[in-house]
Amino acid sequence: MIFYGRQSIDKFDEKAVVSALKSSHITQGPKVEKFEKLLSKNFGSKYCCAVSNGTSGLHLAGLALGWKKNDLVLCSPISFLAASNAAIYCNSRPDFVDINKENFNIDLEKLEKKIIFYRKKGKKIKSIVATDFAGNPCNWKRLSLIAKKYRIKLINDNCHALGAKYNGNKSYAAFYADIVVHSYHAVKNITTGEGGAVLTNNKDIYDKIKILRSHGVVKNKTNREPWNYEMRFLGYNYRISDIQCSLGISQLKKLSNFVKKRNSIAKIYKEVFSGNKLFKIQEIRKDDYNGHHLFPLLIDFQKSGKKKLGLFKFLKKKNIHLQVHYTPIHLQPFYMKKFGYKKGDFPIAENFFKNEISLPIYYNLELSKAKKIASMIKNYILK
Repeated sequence: MIFYGRQSIDKFDEKAVVSALKSSHITQGPKVEKFEKLLSKNFGSKYCCAVSNGTSGLHLAGLALGWKKNDLVLCSPISFLAASNAAIYCNSRPDFVDINKENFNIDLEKLEKKIIFYRKKGKKIKSIVATDFAGNPCNWKRLSLIAKKYRIKLINDNCHALGAKYNGNKSYAAFYADIVVHSYHAVKNITTGEGGAVLTNNKDIYDKIKILRSHGVVKNKTNREPWNYEMRFLGYNYRISDIQCSLGISQLKKLSNFVKKRNSIAKIYKEVFSGNKLFKIQEIRKDDYNGHHLFPLLIDFQKSGKKKLGLFKFLKKKNIHLQVHYTPIHLQPFYMKKFGYKKGDFPIAENFFKNEISLPIYYNLELSKAKKIASMIKNYILK
């Protein structure tokens, strides 16, 4: 059975996890700190705090930046719910900026227009959360200039883009953004099962996130009353375990190979679908390297005369399971009811959703199978 994504676990991963299980630390211990140091080294940040998942990382990022009531947080409607939900957790208001129809990332022209619109109304935009959708880096140099121009904090939702490069640099995220958030869910480019991390070059942000990760508690490290601890903030249990971090350490060693294979699969898909107007592929800047957490393909179902559901059912019979990323967040029932969003608010995102399918892409997928899947889809649409 072939899914749109799945983890790759080998004997070295298994050995690392078993070793952690046999150690004296199975919750938080030395492997957590080691994993954090390796992440900082690999992705060019001064500080790193490993957490329970990407969602908790985004929540902690908002708390560290002081998101509060009446603050606005701008993000893409084509992403997972986590970023906009994190704003709501902090009693802030998420709002969306439509996507660019070529690269599928947040549209920077529309972003600046929305910032100007809110400034004229006297409303404060606290942060921009930009997702490197499917692994494709945003134009971070321009994003950073916009954020600095309007004095807005910038968060890179980097959960899709582990191993990606912007202008040839794999450490781009921490260079341009105030905070970077990772996810290590099973279908991401590396996995700890569930897990994530927050990276930053700002010590104050790091210190606050580290305390909030563990109930807002600071322990007494002196010999005087060593049993004592203080709760300084209302924190959370967003910790990650040594078992998970042992797997993460092992997985991180293979990240470049994982992403290389994903790009090999993507190359096959591009060769099959390029040159036909019924199909549209994500545009990537020539100096960038896509992490390819996903391979989004747009199909003009209306012109083809085919239905998306029909394609899904056809492939499911052959044990191939596609997915769609994502239902636009503003069309989720909760968001429509709470904020009054409606169809037509973000037309590019809505058209993207209507036509998008996510093709299988993961390390253990054989190239021959990827080519066969692509040919089956193309033949189904064109017949």
